Parts: sequence; C-alpha cells; structure tokens
Amino acid sequence: MGVELTLDKILERAVDLFPDRELVTKLPDGSTHRYTYADAYGRINQLAGALDDLGLEAGDRVGVVATNHYRHFELYFGPACSGRSIHMCNMRLPDHHFVHTVEDAEDRVIFVDPELIEKVEANADDLETVEQYVVLDDEVPETSLEPVTDYESLLSGQSTEYEWPDIDEDAEYGMCHTSGTTGLPKGVPYSHRAMYLHSIMCGHTDANGIGEDDVVLPVVPMFHANGWGTPYAATFVGAKQVFPSVQTDPESIARLIDEEDVTFSAAVPTIWLEMAEFLDENPEVDISNIDRLTVGGSAPPESLIRTYDEKYDAPIIQGWGMTETSPLGTLSTLRTEVADLPKDEQYEYRAKAGLPVPGMQTRIIDDDGEAVPADGETMGELQVRSPWVTDHYHNRPEENEQAFTEDGYLRTGDIATRDEVGYVDVVDRDKDVIKSGGEWISSVQLENELMAHEDVSEATVIAVEHERWQERPMAIAVPRDGAELTADDLEAHLGETFPSWWLPDVYEFIDEIPKTSTGKFDKKTLRDQFDVVLEAEDDESAPQQ
Repeated sequence: MGVELTLDKILERAVDLFPDRELVTKLPDGSTHRYTYADAYGRINQLAGALDDLGLEAGDRVGVVATNHYRHFELYFGPACSGRSIHMCNMRLPDHHFVHTVEDAEDRVIFVDPELIEKVEANADDLETVEQYVVLDDEVPETSLEPVTDYESLLSGQSTEYEWPDIDEDAEYGMCHTSGTTGLPKGVPYSHRAMYLHSIMCGHTDANGIGEDDVVLPVVPMFHANGWGTPYAATFVGAKQVFPSVQTDPESIARLIDEEDVTFSAAVPTIWLEMAEFLDENPEVDISNIDRLTVGGSAPPESLIRTYDEKYDAPIIQGWGMTETSPLGTLSTLRTEVADLPKDEQYEYRAKAGLPVPGMQTRIIDDDGEAVPADGETMGELQVRSPWVTDHYHNRPEENEQAFTEDGYLRTGDIATRDEVGYVDVVDRDKDVIKSGGEWISSVQLENELMAHEDVSEATVIAVEHERWQERPMAIAVPRDGAELTADDLEAHLGETFPSWWLPDVYEFIDEIPKTSTGKFDKKTLRDQFDVVLEAEDDESAPQQ
C-alpha cells in the first residue's frame, strides 16, 4: 500500500523526533517569542479546528498577509494538513495586482498582521470572495474590516488534537503568485507531493544541506515562493528556526545570527550587501557561526562572495529558481573537479547559477529549438522540469500552452549558458538581455562587475533604444556615502573585463535603486524613468561588434 507524500507527515516527523526544538520569533516590539515544535503542533491542530468552524471545505484557500513569524509558520501547516490551501499573499504588490491575486485565488478568509492591515483595508471593498478577516494578534486593532476577529480568539477553545484527513498527494496545499512585472500576476499552485520532495532535496548535501543540527533563519519573505521552501525543509529535519518578523534591517539580522547561533540563512543579495556594510562598522557583532548563506532572486556579485569568505568565513551559495519551481532549481555548490581548482577559478564558478539540484532536469535551447553546446558561451533559453516544477498556471489556459513544452519542460524565459562540467550561468532574463547590433550583452555580468567597484553601493544595467544598434547598455549606480564617483571611473573599471562594445553608453547616478515587491532591482521602473533614444555616433566612437 502506497504512502501519500503530504505535509502532515513533514510536521509529524518534527514533533515525533524533535518536539523540544525551538521556533524563535523576534517580534515587532523587539521582544522574543519562543516555543517548540510540540507547542506549535497543538496550535496548528487548533487552527485546523477553527477552519472547520468557519465552514471552510476541502480545497478552499485562505490568504495570508504576513511577515515571517510563528503564527505564519502555523498557517504554513494548518490549512494544508486539513485539506485546504494557503495562499501566500504578496503585500508589496501594487493595489490592483494585490486585489487580482486574492480574487484569482478566491480566498475565503484573510489572515493579516496588524502592521499590514492598512493594505487590506484599502482594498477590502474589492475583495468580493473574502468572508472573514483574522488579525494575527491577541486583539483586534481599530479597523474598518468586517467581520473580523483576532487569531488567538479564533484558536481559543479549540482542541489541541485533530485527526488529519486522508489527502491525495497531488492535491494543492498552497499557491503563490508571480510578481507580475510584465502583466497581472499568475497564480502558481503547489501540490503536497511537490513540496514533500522539494523538502527532501533541500537536505541533500549537493543542495542546501539543511540538517537537524542547523539553526535556520529564513530572511526571504514567507510569502515569496514558499519562503524558498526553507520553513518546510527545516521542519522536515527538525532544525531550530528563527523568524525575524519585521526586524529585517542589517543590524537586526546580524544580531539574530549572533545571538541565536544561526548556521544557515537565505535572502536576496541586497540583504547581505547592506549587512556587510553594517559589519564593517560594528566588528563586535560576530557571525562566525554561519556555515553557509543561500542567495537568490538575483545574482550576487563575485566581490560579495569574496567578502563573506575572506572577512566572515560565511560561504555564499548562489541559487537560481522561480515561483514556478517551488523555487529551488540550481545551486553554485562546488563539484570535486572545481573544488580542486585555484581560488580565483573557484570564484568564477561560484558566481554562476550553479549545478541543477538533485531531481532537477535542465536544458538550454536556441531559437531553432535545438540544444546549445555545453561550451559556457553559447546562449539559449533555460528550460527545466522536475517533480516540484508546476505544470500549469491557475486560470491561465493560453499562457499554459505557451509556457510548457510537450515533453513537460517549463520555458523559463531566462537566457543561460552551460559549461562542460554542467554549471548553468543565467546571464539575463529574456526581457533584460541587451540585443545590440545582433549580439547579446549580459546586463547581469555588467552589474556584478559594477558592484565590485569599491565606491559603488548598488548598480544595475538596463537597455535603452539606439538609432543604429537597436539597444545599448545604460549603467545606473548608487555611490557609497562620501565617494566621489564618475562615469570615467566606472568606464575604466569595466574596461578591464569587457570588450569595448559591451561598455555602457550612458552612466547615471541616483540615490537608491528602486526594488520590486520581492527585493529585486526594479528595471521596469528604471526603463520608464530613463526612456531615451540614443543618437548614432560616428564610426570611430560607435561600438565595434
């Protein structure tokens, strides 16, 4: 008789083997909440009973508008284990996108942090499917939401025991929406089986290697692609978990790592860039217990990887993934042949997206539908498939037809290369790669080199229209405080690495690069801001391609 691969088994293993392991939350007021997997299990059972009383049926979705904390952790399991589905809502989306995601998911209940209640209030009139609001606190603040209750009152009086129903492993346990940078966000449903297998993979030594002896700090928001799967993977192995709630500034994260002996954490590069500056100014804060940091969302510059290696002995492992891949797809772990190379050559590999994690199949396809050679240079579209890559978008039949191949691969829209030892290098998004005079220029590679300049705090590169070359690069940089930075400085710096025709035609300096709802550089906003057409130069100054 087969065993269904469902999330209740992940949770029950933690409670059975590691009931006293801690789940720690740094609360918004600066205090710390501590309890155990056993404590959490009783409350998750109470939550399941409360969802019964609210009339939620199998397959119904509940929306969660929350930061990373212990109540959100309970919502990761309560709806899913009782046969419903958690819709992890991105509160950073524009209002009309936020409304679309809730209506698209048909959320019947919305759970919301008190600190985020204004977002829901501002859009409540348009949330036609929502029947109940629950504030994630022990009281209800002054609010226009109705009907509304607080989370602790909802759980009060419910039994701490609950009989989990039999659930098909292919049933949906959760949904996230893409960030919608090129249109309305698309709903990505996840099955129990997908996350169960993704969680096993995260413990593999050729992946994140999360084990029961780790202390795990998921900085990446839990509303973003399952918190990169980290809370589920850590629960599966019974690891201690530390949740920062709203305390995600560099000082708070550094001190949490120090105080709670964190060994593993995951976040976008901007978190670690900012924390490196804080650590430089506050050497008394000790993060030496960190064993590894996973970075995703965008590629970290090689200079950042070197900084954490050399100053803090905290190796950065770059990862690539998407909302559609649950999300982990590749990691820049070092295979034996690479680990034996000189350090400088190792860094070149560690700055790539990396090797496909166990269970992930990848291929890179050119415009003619053929696989490109594994030479580390020839570019094509990265396509992927695995047991945890979604096989459809919710309510998007036309896009399903375009996004998935007949043999089950997802067309990612990422432009990549693959080298002779299997390392994938994602050089750009299809919409971000710069097509200049028939040749491709990687904005990612230019960005990484710009951020390696000692006087650059942040940098990005976008394509701008050109009369002769169709598109040319524009560099946009944020100087470090007190630095006197010029376009000539950056031109000379890039010229040491790239051919002249790759070098940006324009350099702009701004105070801060805008970010998307998931913490990435917002190139769409920058393209709108710097909407220019560059004139053709004479032959001597034109890029030679």
